[in-house]
Amino acid sequence: MRVALFVTCVNDALYPRTGIAVVRLLERLGVTVDFPAAQSCCGQPQYNTGYRHEAEPLVRRTARAFAGYEYVVTPSGSCAAMIREHYPRIGRKAAEEGRGEELADAARSLAPRVYELTEFLVDVLGVTDVGAYFPHTVTYHPSCHGLRGLGLGERPRRLLAAVKGLDLVELPGAEECCGFGGTFAVKNPDVSTAMGTDKIDSAAATGAEVLCGADNSCLAHLDGLLRRADSPIRALHLAEILAATEEDPLP
Repeated sequence: MRVALFVTCVNDALYPRTGIAVVRLLERLGVTVDFPAAQSCCGQPQYNTGYRHEAEPLVRRTARAFAGYEYVVTPSGSCAAMIREHYPRIGRKAAEEGRGEELADAARSLAPRVYELTEFLVDVLGVTDVGAYFPHTVTYHPSCHGLRGLGLGERPRRLLAAVKGLDLVELPGAEECCGFGGTFAVKNPDVSTAMGTDKIDSAAATGAEVLCGADNSCLAHLDGLLRRADSPIRALHLAEILAATEEDPLP
């Protein structure tokens, strides 16, 4: 099986280890991974801030970049949700404004082929035990886009529960937003910080060594708060845990 990796802006610029981990994990499971170099931002920052028309060129670019792939895999629930939920809306709006069906066609073509990483592992590959080894106590934060937008449900927890050596502990108030919300954190920093502080306090109450998530944007927010609080807890993307093995552990 051959798939395309949509690494996303945040991972490309700030968390390249997550992209490397996804490739390492998928290749271990027998998947051939391509990286279309034409990929760019999906347009979520523009769209979420109200600049729908400015997001349209990125819809076109993303659809062209991943044309021809049956599966497009991304380690980001928020970017997957942008393509699957909002690209069709952008296309419909353009058509309603009398600007043709081009964007709608691009969205219809791409959206069904985009999978968040845990969806792809569980639903397409049919695996929960990926042969990972991570001997640490971990608690999992389900980001809003994955939880409410994509409906990931128990997929991430099932994958974590199957990791050898990992002790998975429940995060109190797990379904509460961490306060990041992309541009929300910029526009409402005090509210964002308060929400994030509640989340890291909940993580600390679990006794976990690692606060795990499937969206590095949310984890960047939480990691900053953890560092400012001098917390020993480490924020880590789920892909990096799943990529680790006894023979090749996570550094």
